[in-house]
Amino acid sequence: MKTHEQSHVRTDVQTPDRSDVEKREHDHTADLGRDDAITVTTDGLPGWLDPVVRAARTVEPRQLSRFLPPENGAGRQSAVLILFGEGERGPELLLMERSGSLRSHAGQPSFPGGALDPEDGDQATTGPLRAALREAEEETGLDPRGVQLFGVLPRLYIPVSSFVVTPVLGWWRAPSPVGVVDPAETARVFTVPVADLTDPANRVTTVHPSGHLGPAFLVESALVWGFTAGVIDRILHFAGWERPWDRARQVPLDWRA
Repeated sequence: MKTHEQSHVRTDVQTPDRSDVEKREHDHTADLGRDDAITVTTDGLPGWLDPVVRAARTVEPRQLSRFLPPENGAGRQSAVLILFGEGERGPELLLMERSGSLRSHAGQPSFPGGALDPEDGDQATTGPLRAALREAEEETGLDPRGVQLFGVLPRLYIPVSSFVVTPVLGWWRAPSPVGVVDPAETARVFTVPVADLTDPANRVTTVHPSGHLGPAFLVESALVWGFTAGVIDRILHFAGWERPWDRARQVPLDWRA
């Protein structure tokens, strides 16, 4: 297995909009007086993640989305875990389908994640990292001890729910069993091979009743769209994994979406 040379980032000075998080090349661990110190490191990653690491270091917020956090600081701070693993068919991503009874984004496939809690710590430093791991554990049963955090993307905004989202990148170094923990929150948990996400046959453009167009994926008996699909689409693009696909192939969304 190909690995990176030692390259760590110091998370006690990291901010959710990255503030040179991915540009540091030294070994540092954030210990904020708690037992569970958080480390963000690219050391020991599989070689196929190299393009994702490079993209995370250089991508600008507006290259990911036109929806950015309000300048007045409004919005509820949250985080998602973009977890890459390696399955029977090669690289894959962990996704979940939200319960249909939830008030926000009901029934949508998504990354594990949610709002920051006070115990997660400072929202300007390691709070989003802790929140991403905590929410993933609560929603999928994931053992966070088997996850290596290796990067943070710029904060983005979901206008419909007023969430300010920090996407946290992880490598599933030691996979653990996952599944639905609370049916009131999660309908199912599944992995999607990256090969299926890059397959042009699985790519479509969704049409929201408002007229908004967005990338989407038809994978694992699900339509992955919205914020989650947009982030996946940009990761594939900037990592150089994207294959030409028919953007004119459209799927209309229900008016309740």
